[in-house]
Order: sequence, then structure tokens, then C-alpha cells
Amino acid sequence: MENEKLLAKNLFDYSRTIAKPLLETVDYPWEALPKISEFIIELGKTLDPEIYEQRGENVWVAKSAKVFDSAYLGGPLIICEDAEVRQCAFIRGNAIVGR
Repeated sequence: MENEKLLAKNLFDYSRTIAKPLLETVDYPWEALPKISEFIIELGKTLDPEIYEQRGENVWVAKSAKVFDSAYLGGPLIICEDAEVRQCAFIRGNAIVGR
């Protein structure tokens, strides 16, 4: 079955992403798109403050992440541990960077 290849569970290793709870609610990856904003906002509220800091409205960045000062970070956004966001990067929201 050709559509089987496109199932989210066949495309992603859920054990390697903080988006596992979101991906488990959909069959196909594109079905997660309308849900991602709310998911990030709710997940952000539960992130460990020893690991993540909030850097604006609905923007959480892991303390171990490397983010250049010239990068634009628009929320909702989570930048995971050890991620790297380089100079002049533009992340406009509804994104999970890293895991």
C-alpha cells in the first residue's frame, strides 16, 4: 500500500522527538500542522526551568542550545537541548528545533 509509507508512524522515530504526544494523535504528518501551535504552547509551560528558559512570548530555548544574537526567534517555538541556531537565522514560529 503506497499510503502506508506516508503514515507518520512510518516516517518518524517517536522516541527521538518531544513531539511524540502530538504525532501519536495523527495518521499523516500534515495533520499535525493545525495542532502544532497549541501543542508547543502547552508543552512549553511544562518544560523544566532548569533546562529551558523562556525568551519571550511562547519561546523556550534550552540553556545548552547555541543561539546567535542576530537570530530571529518568533513563537510559538521550542529550541531543544544542544541545538544550534546560527547568525541571521529566521525562525518565525510553530517550530520545534532539535528533537
